[in-house]
Amino acid sequence: ANIRFRDADDKEIASNSSNLDDSIVAVDKASEYVSMGEPDVSFFGCDGEDDKTSADYYFDSYSHFGIHEVSVQQLGHLNLVSFLSTYLWNDSASTYQNVIYRNKFLFQNKVVLDVGAGTGILSLFCAKAGAAHVYAVECSHMADMAKQIVETNGLPDGEVDDGVVLPDEASLYLTAIEDAEYKDDKIEFWNNVYGFDMSCIKKQAMMEPLVDTVDQKQIVTNCHLLNTMDISKMVPGDASFTAPFKLIAERDDYIHAFVAYFDVSFTKCHKLMGFSTGPRSRATHWKQTVLYLEDVLTICEGETIIGSMT
Repeated sequence: ANIRFRDADDKEIASNSSNLDDSIVAVDKASEYVSMGEPDVSFFGCDGEDDKTSADYYFDSYSHFGIHEVSVQQLGHLNLVSFLSTYLWNDSASTYQNVIYRNKFLFQNKVVLDVGAGTGILSLFCAKAGAAHVYAVECSHMADMAKQIVETNGLPDGEVDDGVVLPDEASLYLTAIEDAEYKDDKIEFWNNVYGFDMSCIKKQAMMEPLVDTVDQKQIVTNCHLLNTMDISKMVPGDASFTAPFKLIAERDDYIHAFVAYFDVSFTKCHKLMGFSTGPRSRATHWKQTVLYLEDVLTICEGETIIGSMT
């Protein structure tokens, strides 16, 4: 089978795919009964090493093989028997595989745009489910490896209109944790480095969100829903918002940081599916986002913390 590879700045691909925005529409379920054709994949990469922004560093964090190893290994937990529950809040990759393979009517003869494709595993799922064309977009150096993976699997090339956004609903949550050990080791450390004051680095470290896996035993408060977004209907600016929150302490303890995480749902499926990236769920490669507080809070069971998150 033949396959074309084009970079993100390729004019021919750019002109051919100019209708992608229009293709993200409500799916016609009649396509469920269309026979499956040969799938194909076009892969977009991002070039250049100079003048990196914070966004560039974020995308390059996905260049490391370890994070993709975690993501793909989650497929090993796939349960091949029927779901015993309407919701699946387990492994993200196997959830995607179930959503795609068990709801082929969403993908047959459709165009799929896989944003942040990583190894290309979700693109391959969509191609196997009957997508007429898959556009895989990856802005880290993992794009080169993904191209090789797609080539190894020998997917041909072609084009067709229409598509759908999956997952189509996302909810952002906030909770608070005790994390004295990490904060002492990684942040307070800068106050005295072999007798020298390097607290200026501490201030910078406090400003940077930490993406890490939080032990559920560290959770001190309830989890508060900040916002639920209909991804299929979002427009530029919708991802920027300010939301109030109220956290209630579940025990006497100290609070060193807030933790943000998200849940996603696939509401267009025959059965409602989804997964959570929260600290009480199975770990995913998205982990959680930890926001350290400059001052430690002492809290008693039943007391509340009220604020807003922007």
